[in-house]
Amino acid sequence: MRLKIRHSALTLACLSPLLCMSPALAQDSSTVTISGFLDAGVFRSFGKVYELGTIQRSNLAFSGVEDLGGGLKATFRLSTRFDMGDGMSEDAGKKPFWHDESTVGLAGSFGKVRLGRALSALWANDWEFDPWSNNNRVASPAWYYWHALTPSDRVSNNGFAEYGRMNNGIFYDSPTFGGFTAHLSASTERTEAPGRDGRGYSASLNYAQDALSGMLAFERNGSGDRDVFVAGKYRFGKAAVMAAYDHSRMADHGDKSRAATLGATYQVNAITFKAGYGHQRFNDDKNHFVSLGADYALSKRTTLYASLGHQRYEHEGSRTAFGVGMSHAF
Repeated sequence: MRLKIRHSALTLACLSPLLCMSPALAQDSSTVTISGFLDAGVFRSFGKVYELGTIQRSNLAFSGVEDLGGGLKATFRLSTRFDMGDGMSEDAGKKPFWHDESTVGLAGSFGKVRLGRALSALWANDWEFDPWSNNNRVASPAWYYWHALTPSDRVSNNGFAEYGRMNNGIFYDSPTFGGFTAHLSASTERTEAPGRDGRGYSASLNYAQDALSGMLAFERNGSGDRDVFVAGKYRFGKAAVMAAYDHSRMADHGDKSRAATLGATYQVNAITFKAGYGHQRFNDDKNHFVSLGADYALSKRTTLYASLGHQRYEHEGSRTAFGVGMSHAF
């Protein structure tokens, strides 16, 4: 459940004596939403270390919509991610405070346009094709295998690689036509990373109708690293099966990662069982990932879960991670 605050602009204006002096604001209305996802658990990592903290990423978001009339709306979103174990921002010192998203935009019959920092077209839409929504450090094959060599920018996080988001970007989401939607994103700034001096861009074509959904996407960062992603999902009754293929390649080193993942979910009353498998060919090395999990819904917003993942790398041997946790969405 999300907290929504509906107000006239006059109500907002009266929160500040200065704003109350502007009668023009009294004609407008908008909706502000406070939402988030809180997650904490106890787990044994693949590094064989026992930890208490975030297994699935936690976030807090502020978003809003203002009706401008004539079918046109103004939008904004500010979202940050943090670790429940210590309350610190995710990768503090490397990532900006509004790491998740900071955008303002317009929406209408033409679709949605946003400006700022946000997930690229590829990363914003791939989550549907993994049982853990590419969001579980113990059990998600996607977390470890998808887009392995294609950061959206090699140095945009204070000199560190950013996997997923574009800074100073333009983002477009089309209306739905016959089940198809198009998503485009591009950065307006050139990368400062070594190698090619270019701008990143990403495109995704998604299909969702009845029980079938699919995705075809391509992304190139400013350094010339490229990623091709294809995925599909089919739902029948309380079950769903999904598959994805990801091919990422570095431009200057020639390294390649080709990964295929399979997943399934099955719901029995309040319990959702999950299973995943991943196979990655990293250059000439072959790596494997197998995982299981179960979610128990205490309510529509609160879930208890258990996760198990097993990795086998060709030159590093096998390792296993497991954990239990609790999440709460609002």
